Amino acid sequence: MANRGRDVTSAIETGPRILGVDPGLNITGYAVIEKRLGKLVVIEAGMIRGRTRGDLAARLHEIHGGIHDVIESFAPAVLAIEELYSHYDRPTTAILMGHARGVICLAATQAGIPVRSYPSTQVKRMLTGNGRAPKHQMQQAICHEFGLATPPEPPDVADAMAIALCHHYLQRDLARTLSS
Repeated sequence: MANRGRDVTSAIETGPRILGVDPGLNITGYAVIEKRLGKLVVIEAGMIRGRTRGDLAARLHEIHGGIHDVIESFAPAVLAIEELYSHYDRPTTAILMGHARGVICLAATQAGIPVRSYPSTQVKRMLTGNGRAPKHQMQQAICHEFGLATPPEPPDVADAMAIALCHHYLQRDLARTLSS
C-alpha cells in the first residue's frame, strides 16, 4: 500500500510537545521539549523578560503575550508549570508570583491547552534525588538529561526544562502503570 506522502512513523517516533514554564515577574523561563526517535530533545528554550518596571499590569501583559507567542509558535500539547509556594517570611512574593502564574495559565487555557502544576521539591527530587537541590545541581541534571555541554542561562530556563521533564517522566510512568 502506498504511503501517499504521509510519514507513518512520525506519530510513533515522536511524543507530545510539552511546554515547561518557570514563572517570574522579571524573568519567566520556558522550554518546549518533545520525544523524537526515543530521545528527549529541546525544541526551544528561552525567557520572557518583564521589561516594564513598577507597572504590574504592564508586566503581566508582557508575560501573557510572551507565553501566547510561544504557544502559537510551537503548539504544545500541555503546559507544565511550577506550583506556587510561599515562605512565611515573604508572603508578598507568593502573591506577586500568583499573578504571573495566573496570566500564564490564562494563556494556556485560551489556547485550549491543559495545565499541570508540580511542586518544585517534586521536580528537584525527580531529577536529582534531592527535593532541596540547589540551582547548580539542577543545571547539571539538565545538562546530563539533554546532553548539553554548558548549562542553560539564566537558571530560570533550566528550571523550565526541569518542569517539562518532570511532566514527561510522570506521564510516562503513569502510562506504564496503566498498561500493566
